Amino acid sequence: MSPMPLFPPVIFIFKQLIKSLPVFFLIITGIHAQDNMVGTANKLFDPELRYNKYTPNRTDRVISRSKYHDQLQGFWLAQCIANWTGLITEMDKVEPPFYTDDYWGGPDQRNIWGNFVPYADNIDFYFIYDSQPWGADDDTDIEYMYQHLLDIHNVSILSPEQISRGWLHHIYSNEDAPNSENFLWVSNETAYYLMKGGLLPPVTSEPEYNSNYEMIDAQLTTEIFGLFAPARPDIALQMAHLPIRTTAKNNAEWAAEFYVIMYALASYVDSELSMEEKVIWLAEQARKRLPDESYVAGMYDFIKAEYDANPDKNDWEATRNAIYARYQIGSGDGYVYNQPFDAGINFAASLVSLFYGGGDLPRTIQIGSLTGWDSDNPTATWGGLLGFLLGEEGVGQAFDKPNLSDTYWISRTRRNFPDHIPAVEGEDTFAQMAERGVYIIDRVVMEEMGGGVDLKKDIWYIPDSGGIY
Repeated sequence: MSPMPLFPPVIFIFKQLIKSLPVFFLIITGIHAQDNMVGTANKLFDPELRYNKYTPNRTDRVISRSKYHDQLQGFWLAQCIANWTGLITEMDKVEPPFYTDDYWGGPDQRNIWGNFVPYADNIDFYFIYDSQPWGADDDTDIEYMYQHLLDIHNVSILSPEQISRGWLHHIYSNEDAPNSENFLWVSNETAYYLMKGGLLPPVTSEPEYNSNYEMIDAQLTTEIFGLFAPARPDIALQMAHLPIRTTAKNNAEWAAEFYVIMYALASYVDSELSMEEKVIWLAEQARKRLPDESYVAGMYDFIKAEYDANPDKNDWEATRNAIYARYQIGSGDGYVYNQPFDAGINFAASLVSLFYGGGDLPRTIQIGSLTGWDSDNPTATWGGLLGFLLGEEGVGQAFDKPNLSDTYWISRTRRNFPDHIPAVEGEDTFAQMAERGVYIIDRVVMEEMGGGVDLKKDIWYIPDSGGIY
């Protein structure tokens, strides 16, 4: 493998120096002329990026950047809440007797390895308040890493080499990790060591090298690419392709794409719809991507039909039990259950909480945590999506928790990231993470979509593909 042309921390320092320069100096030196910035007090602009003049088209979708900034904060916050709540029950139940609603608020039970989580005695929502940071976990930290790599490399689409170098630089091996724990499992773990041996994505997901290619991993590490391409799932899929194919192929790949599409269309869905109507519409649109002959398509169709036919929309347990009978025992739709980390069984479980949650954030997290199998992963996926739709304030209101923490502790699991808040515990804030996300989208809108960024009006002009992908 060729050496890195520039060490990531050096790139970051250079970027921060550039961003600290006064705007007038940037203009005078011609580094990047800000043609549409004159007279604006907008703080959301990237001095490294040329914001070219753009003539809007009548069919362009117009999206507020400042609102999107708030929504990205909601994504990070709700994903953390859902992740850490779901971790309480992760791998507790992979066969009957399963959890039901009656277990909510009751004592946590041992997982399949015989362990309890060290931070919660009861099955309940887990919150971190403003005095402490949210700890990174694999449902958030690899997405954090991908955002960082897009930022430091000033690109919209990562190359195989950039992905590999990023993984090896920011992820511990088990040999050098504190307590010998690198917070990677199944396909992620396999892909990491393949990259360490010199292979690059997408080869790292090929079955001849990675026997775990149909595990859940890509579903929990790539949803964010949908948010980087607002209202444009076609662009989101291009951006997410190699990150997905780092660890997944075939059905696991298509399941991950399903989530990416829903995230991208979250900026496209009709704002007049109820939250319940929004999630159903998003899911139905994403279903179009699933090959009809695939088992993930069969799972979607079966679970949606079970939900539609169920007169009691609180009886999610019936559909969960049907999943166990049809897929874990009966091998329906060509799916063969291997282990509770499977992409298939957890994709199916995720649809239970999505449909029966009805767009209600706490209820969706509750059901996702109780459904079974790898419960933190699907729960975090829907937490992030609904958190984005609600925005940061809306997430706090959903739980009646106005003082939730907005800081993030990436070094809990990953290494070699800059400390953005040296005087505060943790290394980053959701606000800063969202700001860097907005700058990535600025580049995507102009370079990949052929759209425009108006800094005076603080909006994106998104050429409308009609949701086609």
